[in-house]
Amino acid sequence: MVHIREIQHGHEVLLAACDHGLLGQVYREGEIVLDIKESFYGGETGDVEALTELFHQATIINLVGENCVAAAIDSGLACEEEVLVIDGVPHLQIVRM
Repeated sequence: MVHIREIQHGHEVLLAACDHGLLGQVYREGEIVLDIKESFYGGETGDVEALTELFHQATIINLVGENCVAAAIDSGLACEEEVLVIDGVPHLQIVRM
């Protein structure tokens, strides 16, 4: 189960998603803070397959959690070296131009 939110602004489509259980949590590592706010990540709930179907239309993708990040890697959108791990939680941002 993942939380999925799509925001469209003009031609841009932001896709924000996080694994179930991470919503509302805050993770810190050094000076980096990952605040998984419901106002940004909260939206529909679905499975990883529903998330991957939305990848092709998004221009900006923000993912948090093992399942969401693995879906992007498995889909060929990113590689493991591009993942930032904050206090044990994977985080990935993708911008398509």
